[in-house]
Amino acid sequence: MIVFPAIDLKGGEVVRLAEGDMARATVYGDDPAHQARLFAEAGSPYLHVVDLDGAFAGEARNRAAVEGILEAFPGHVQLGGGIRNPIAVDGWFDLGVSRVVIGTAALNDPQFVKDMAKAYPGGIVVAVDARGGMVATHGWAEVSDVSIADMARRFEDAGVAAILFTDVGRDGLLKGCNIEATVDLARATRIPVIASGGVKGLDDIRLLKIHEADGIEGVITGRALYDGRLDLAAAIAIAEAA
Repeated sequence: MIVFPAIDLKGGEVVRLAEGDMARATVYGDDPAHQARLFAEAGSPYLHVVDLDGAFAGEARNRAAVEGILEAFPGHVQLGGGIRNPIAVDGWFDLGVSRVVIGTAALNDPQFVKDMAKAYPGGIVVAVDARGGMVATHGWAEVSDVSIADMARRFEDAGVAAILFTDVGRDGLLKGCNIEATVDLARATRIPVIASGGVKGLDDIRLLKIHEADGIEGVITGRALYDGRLDLAAAIAIAEAA
């Protein structure tokens, strides 16, 4: 199982939001590249980056910060936030991103995701963000009438690398990951699932690891790391244990 430390970008700064609310942002630093190096030094070969401004704008807003992260981090960088057309996808892969996360566009234009998954085998992740079990879009500001399981199943034969599932109601609140909903989704689709939202400590990592065989590929964690509640090296050790 993979542990993805997260760097969320807002105005070039490293932040964490509470429940996806841009007005409830906590700033953790003004040097994203330095933060990326710290995660690498802690032993992480993977990094999850979100352009929060881009998620709302529908296009890249923190490109310079992402470029700095890519230069500083020697491992695999997974990037999401406002990536909604082939030109954007092509541009990020050309820059050196390992995987691109598509959320809003996956709901509005499934064929776009399928085309990109075919063009970049193993490189496309579909973000399924939920409020009350329904898919949330546009930086989590809007809620659709599509269930998370139905959303995931749309892409089962498309060749996407993973489904990134976030319980928006828990994100950034340290309430603990929604293990039950995450595992239910993993069992409902053949696509590997990445857990996100609310991770508060090593117990979340242990519980998800138990369900690795159900299809849990990894877990994203942010605030717990920044607040010192989760030791990244210890989390990676649990996740990678046989």
